[in-house]
Amino acid sequence: MSKQAHVPTLLKLFRQFGYEGLTLSKISQATGLGKASLYHHFPGGKAEMAEAALTQVNQWLETCILPILNRKVQPIDAFQAMCQETSHFFQEGQNSCLWAVLVLEQTSDDLFHSQISWAFATWIEAIAQVLVIAGLDETMAKQRGEDAMIAIQGALILSHGLKDFAPFQRVIKQLPQQLCQNI
Repeated sequence: MSKQAHVPTLLKLFRQFGYEGLTLSKISQATGLGKASLYHHFPGGKAEMAEAALTQVNQWLETCILPILNRKVQPIDAFQAMCQETSHFFQEGQNSCLWAVLVLEQTSDDLFHSQISWAFATWIEAIAQVLVIAGLDETMAKQRGEDAMIAIQGALILSHGLKDFAPFQRVIKQLPQQLCQNI
């Protein structure tokens, strides 16, 4: 099996246990690979495995979210499609956000901060651009993009904390209208 074949499992594990909580034993058990095979595929160890999982999430942003926001459609349609894709990616709130998991741990934040910061800033800017094109002031557009990230991330955390995914689903449903308010 190729290195890439194990990335979805790694993504799931890092979302579940975080960087610091995920051991090579857990990775070995979940992938079916011995530690020697893990190091064969990922010579950089756990950091390289987390990097591969993070790359997959960033590729999702680049290949799924950004094209939706770059289409020439009405803002409400773009934001509804974005929210639908976001809901799908996070399985209606059941999956944690790898960016959030990694940024909240000091060790992994030190290792991956630039990639995580890039992802958040890129998503915020893409939302803001849709709003600016629709006629919203640049400052307000950026604030709405930031508020969208706060809403999505906060809803994911709250839903996991309550073990109730309704808050995430409600936020995703309401977000397109909130983004388009007064435009």
